[in-house]
Amino acid sequence: MSHFPRPLARRTALGALFGGVALGAAGCVQGESSTGAAPSAGSASGGGDTVRLDYAYYNPLSLVVRQQRILEDAGLTVQWEQSLGSNKANEFLRNDNLDLASTAGAAVLQARSNGQAVQTVDVYSQPEWTALVVGADSTVSDVAGLRGKRIAATTGTDPYFFLRQALDQAGLAASDVEIVNLQHPDGRAALERGDVDAWAGLDPNMAATQLTAGSRLLYRNVDFNTYGVLNAREEFIESSPELVQQVVDAYEQARAWALANPDELVALYAEQAQLDPEVASLVLTERTGLDIDPVPGDAQRTVLEGVIPLMAANGDVRSEEEALTALDGLFAPQFAEQAASA
Repeated sequence: MSHFPRPLARRTALGALFGGVALGAAGCVQGESSTGAAPSAGSASGGGDTVRLDYAYYNPLSLVVRQQRILEDAGLTVQWEQSLGSNKANEFLRNDNLDLASTAGAAVLQARSNGQAVQTVDVYSQPEWTALVVGADSTVSDVAGLRGKRIAATTGTDPYFFLRQALDQAGLAASDVEIVNLQHPDGRAALERGDVDAWAGLDPNMAATQLTAGSRLLYRNVDFNTYGVLNAREEFIESSPELVQQVVDAYEQARAWALANPDELVALYAEQAQLDPEVASLVLTERTGLDIDPVPGDAQRTVLEGVIPLMAANGDVRSEEEALTALDGLFAPQFAEQAASA
């Protein structure tokens, strides 16, 4: 069983820092594909340029940028939209509803492989935000034991691609199990009701079911998690590179603040995601890495190369060749390089 790597030298510990945030009802625990809305931070008014940007509970740096009004205070007008999942963020970009949006790495690669003109401009986290989860009373002891079982997963998201990699490593094909396409909170509910035998989980729902329902992580592997990345439409990169740079600069300002102020980061995350302190602590202490190189490059390419054959085999992309070509042009590292060198 693979655990999240020990923090890097600069990483500030985030454990035991959650203040008194009341436990919400189970339906209020929100993850990559939830339905609740955070309190509005507002948008700047005035004559500055406008950028359309997402915030998401799976992207803690987006919460900092929004709450602290980093971009608004720099003179921009920001139109904020909540992304409820990687699939929704890609949809916003595809439909020209947003200029930049945050996803898992595998999700944006799939989108680009299928013709969506997007590029990754910043890496906001190295999360272990997904694992395979079974119920408290499950007798399944390994991934191979899932043959013939019903497994909940949200297609087009990191948990789905995590499931596919885990099955492949165990010698199972997708056809050897029944994958039930459910949004993340619904997958958790189905697992707890016993409607499915396993769930490709996502934090914080995954942490919540561990702590409140006794669910068990059947399989963990941080190397199968494909990073949290910020992506922009290529048209926007070409027409407004200075705005892309401002957003990436704001992300790196938020990262520095988050690492220097873990108490405040925790309070912000817990409040907006309506999390029990113990759940939030588990997510950020054990399974979220923010102190990483923000420049998209070799580390992300390595993990995505491992996903491509599975995408092609399942028809998520047209061919491995097209996906590799898409990967070759996926990264626009110049913005994060400039922000990191500032």
